[in-house]
Amino acid sequence: MRGEELNVDKNTYFDSFNRQLHLLGKVMLGVSFVAMIAFSFVVGAMYDVAPSLSGFLSGLLQVGIIYYPVAIVEFLVYAPMLGVGGSYLAFLTGNLTNLKIPCAMNARELAGAKTGTPENEIISTISVATSAIVTTLILAAGVLLMTPLQPLLSSETLKPAFENVVPALFGAFGLKYYLKSPKIAVAPFVIMTLLCIFVPAVRNNTSIAIIPAGLMCIGIGVLLDKMGKLGDI
Repeated sequence: MRGEELNVDKNTYFDSFNRQLHLLGKVMLGVSFVAMIAFSFVVGAMYDVAPSLSGFLSGLLQVGIIYYPVAIVEFLVYAPMLGVGGSYLAFLTGNLTNLKIPCAMNARELAGAKTGTPENEIISTISVATSAIVTTLILAAGVLLMTPLQPLLSSETLKPAFENVVPALFGAFGLKYYLKSPKIAVAPFVIMTLLCIFVPAVRNNTSIAIIPAGLMCIGIGVLLDKMGKLGDI
């Protein structure tokens, strides 16, 4: 009986916490969106170089055709992984694919938290916030050291390394998940790899490619479950 009461209290406090996060997150996202849009117009007005409204809308439409679908896909894929607090922080600070998501997934793995639980949401929020703080500090240091480090950063020797940071990160990070569920992972991995090789455009649209890959994983998982082999993975 005491355990049930504690569980009810925990859920009540967590729901109240999430409601506050939704309010704060919506306000901060709204303020950030207005600030980012307004900055361009303010600078344009100050220097008398503001684009015409028709030119602005035309450019926005051309860019939006590419990025709006990606934004929707990323939200649908990443929000369940990050929870309420982690999602607002991640989408506000950016760098989801190469920083926030790996940090959140690794923290969840180390903590042993499961997706969809209050523990996972708290761990995700803390990990994303920590990643944002560390990123800000590193960027500040990078700006200060940009001039003395310029010869090193522009070196032809290091150029291949910088171009392959994200693939190397996700390759190493994803390997343990492939090994955990090889029956589910092999077919999507092989198919998406072949698509990237023979259809180069897929490599530039990985956020959209996540959808068919994810659907394949779900379909294989459902099929294995019906065959009674899901527990053997």
